Amino acid sequence: MTHYSCIVVGAGHAGCEASMALARLGHDVLVITSNVDRIGHLSCNPAIGGLAKGHLVREIDALGGCMGKWADEAGIQFRILNASKGPAVRARRAQIDRETYLAAAKRDLFAQEGLTIWQDMVTEIIAENGRVRGVRTQLGKEFFADHVLLTTGTFLQGLVHVGLVHYSAGRFGDSAAMELSDSLRSLGLTLGRLKTGTTPRLLASSIDFDAMEAQYGDNPPQGFSFSGPGPVLPQVPCFVTWTNERTHDIIRSGLDRSPLFTGVITGVGARYCPSVEDKVARFPERERHHVFIEPEGLNREEYYANGISTSLPLDIQEKMVSSIRGLEHAKIVRPGYAIEYDYVNPVQLRPTFETRKVEGLWLAGQINGTSGYEEAAAQGLWAALNMDAKMKGREPFLPARSEAYMAVLADELVTKGTNEPFRMFTSRAEYRLLLREDNADARLTPRGRDIGLVGDEQWSVFRDRQQKLHSLMDKLGSVRLTPDAATQAAFADLDEPCPSQAVTLADLGRRPQLPLRRLSVFLPELESAPDDVIQEAEIILRYSGYLELQDELVRRAARQESIRLPEDMDYDGISGLSREIQEKLSAIRPLTLGQAGRISGVTPAALACLEVELKKRGLLRAGGDR
Repeated sequence: MTHYSCIVVGAGHAGCEASMALARLGHDVLVITSNVDRIGHLSCNPAIGGLAKGHLVREIDALGGCMGKWADEAGIQFRILNASKGPAVRARRAQIDRETYLAAAKRDLFAQEGLTIWQDMVTEIIAENGRVRGVRTQLGKEFFADHVLLTTGTFLQGLVHVGLVHYSAGRFGDSAAMELSDSLRSLGLTLGRLKTGTTPRLLASSIDFDAMEAQYGDNPPQGFSFSGPGPVLPQVPCFVTWTNERTHDIIRSGLDRSPLFTGVITGVGARYCPSVEDKVARFPERERHHVFIEPEGLNREEYYANGISTSLPLDIQEKMVSSIRGLEHAKIVRPGYAIEYDYVNPVQLRPTFETRKVEGLWLAGQINGTSGYEEAAAQGLWAALNMDAKMKGREPFLPARSEAYMAVLADELVTKGTNEPFRMFTSRAEYRLLLREDNADARLTPRGRDIGLVGDEQWSVFRDRQQKLHSLMDKLGSVRLTPDAATQAAFADLDEPCPSQAVTLADLGRRPQLPLRRLSVFLPELESAPDDVIQEAEIILRYSGYLELQDELVRRAARQESIRLPEDMDYDGISGLSREIQEKLSAIRPLTLGQAGRISGVTPAALACLEVELKKRGLLRAGGDR
């Protein structure tokens, strides 16, 4: 009998992140994937990061995860999105060389001590008395472990659609997992159906790039990893073009054969990333839509047409593409398609991502209803750290919503669930000024170190950066200027108004139009300070008032978050709660009063009833203390 500490099913972004973390933390890990050649595959857009997603990648890296380093190794264009806006919503995005990323992930998984890889398809979860025992595969193999993590992506009864043609597949070119869904249902889990899609891939030599607007990355490029070497590949442009009225007419002519509009597709699609036919139908007043022509790699002949995700018939796809400026003679290498797949509504999970129905069964990634590589990787790491904590008898890894975007992601999923593909946005984070990309290491690297995932090299880089930042902030606060003749002359040279009274450099640093480096005439070390240290110092100074306000909001919310609810609470027996609220609390079983308050429909009056009940049971004193 082959027994492992844990089994990870799937080697997409959730599976890669989870298996690497578990093995590095000392566990004997088996990864089962249907295709070893697709480990770490970027199934859709070859890009990582973006708004809120870039924050997740930085947090993964800060904790000692892999995605940020792999993205830096494979990135061929890096940009800071929202660079002209406030620091809370700025985010990194990288165009990725698909083959280089896949090779990096595959290399590291195969090289990782304690990690075994097996190509096969899992067909059944083996469980006894509500407890996981292992898995059974298509080849008849049985593998045993006390913990099984499912990261199945779009493979659960996956169904690909191109026009009215459809067939079983986990994605284009890969077989679907047809039997595992029934196994999950037999264990008491409720499954739903979602839909996502992708765009046509175009032959590079058939594209007229001169007819499009070139879009270049940042120079120098800023990578994701706090401690890695940063971007290493040559940087290349993307290109921008637009659909037009002729494009839209062609799309409308094919709606009668669209699986989306004829009812063939029953799964719910992503509201925030609709197919091009959905955009044309929903926004008839729009004369055009952006199409970003993005390279899939330095040595690949395919370009990704971002913005025209579609499941229209192939003949309509060909006409649609050729109607777009610069694509008049473009050849489709791979058609766009939609895919339907099963998922498990995440309200059936504990906050750790362990299922409530079956002890030792964990879920992460698109099986939880999310979309996006970054959301999947963050969930894989979250599940792995909690699995590790459970195996070692430690407290679970459950940072607060004020500490990490991945905590917001996890809380939104298990508290509210989803009936459509879930995507992370900065607007979901109420404390987003505290959860910036630049300070992800300060928030999470010490936790990663305590857990054992942050190694000596990363820890040394982190401590050095923090020491430089704290030293700089101390000096900015202590260097004081008086408006004497020398100071007035210095400000005249800076072409800045001289302060009329004594001020510190920190006071001057709050001026939004005055970059800190220009103050090097008063503090020479500002000239040589690292860019990231200068940037974070400027943010701390200029947004100090807002940061203090958010800190105060966190303190106010901490009381409800500190009031724990018994897991065996009988909500049906609590007077004052409506039947609807009783059912929701019984289904989700919130850990704290704060989490209960985030459940849709749970009112302040209901929270007051819960507090009364806790006081009756002697679990909460009159002052609100535990």
